[in-house]
Amino acid sequence: MTHYGCSLLSCGVIDERTFEMDDYQGAVARWCPGCGDHSILTAVQRLLEEEQLKPEETVFVSGIGCSSRFPHYLNTYGFHGLHGRALPVATGVKLERPELNVFVVMGDGDCCSIGAGHWIHATRYNVDMVALLLDNNMYGLTKGQTSPTTPLHFPSNTQPRGTYLEALNPVQATLGVTNASFVAQTAEWIPAHLYETLKAAYHHKGFSFVRILQRCPVYTASVYDEAVRKPDVIEMMVHDDGIYLPDLDQIYKQKIVHNPKDIDGARRLAEVTERVRLGVFYRNEALPRYEDLRRLPAHTAEERVRLLSEELDRYAV
Repeated sequence: MTHYGCSLLSCGVIDERTFEMDDYQGAVARWCPGCGDHSILTAVQRLLEEEQLKPEETVFVSGIGCSSRFPHYLNTYGFHGLHGRALPVATGVKLERPELNVFVVMGDGDCCSIGAGHWIHATRYNVDMVALLLDNNMYGLTKGQTSPTTPLHFPSNTQPRGTYLEALNPVQATLGVTNASFVAQTAEWIPAHLYETLKAAYHHKGFSFVRILQRCPVYTASVYDEAVRKPDVIEMMVHDDGIYLPDLDQIYKQKIVHNPKDIDGARRLAEVTERVRLGVFYRNEALPRYEDLRRLPAHTAEERVRLLSEELDRYAV
């Protein structure tokens, strides 16, 4: 697939293209066999095909980590940035180019540790983009160090006798941020639920935060083992305004009806229990979005290049 300097419609040409999943295939993924990232990549490609997102109008931004290889494996625009800095880069892209479809892919160390400040403020800004937290509970790319979401007493290369602190709860933390507008949780080993969650996040107008429970076969193979082997550990949150997949009822029998408009209920359900809750915790499209409050002037491509050059010239030595 060729990347175009402008969309065919903006160039005065009727765009009659249709896209298949293969059109979004970038480089061959190099994750370990059995890594949950493979399932997530497939679900994302399926979403791109279903929504017929133009590759030249779609951007994936990532930081550093196993999950941050994502932009390399998709035939869209991508920005593989610095550790913890994916969200401010993506925010800048969306504010300057609001017509683009912007996705952010982060790991638990990337988002919840070095990027925690950006995570809080991106939630507060509520810019219209999808943020995926691929949570395998460990720093995987740097070979098995404790991350903020590593379970209590779980051994790692940096804490071989086990972690000292309770794990940070990304869903609970996001729900506590002012102006949080979409918070959901899903699991990569349940492809149907994963896809429907991604679809709901994409269609939400605002900052969509999705925590994806993701298995790492090398460093945290046992963390989600019980949830995978025992479906009763999973509790599906269902509602007409949330996610409900009747085809999964025979496997996942534990369900709770939750209205995603209920922020207090969402916060209660986000508390850690013996069950893993999946679904949409909260959704509110009435909250202000930063790009609407800070309306930037529209610029042509030539003007953008000129303004960028002028800004860079200020720092020339």
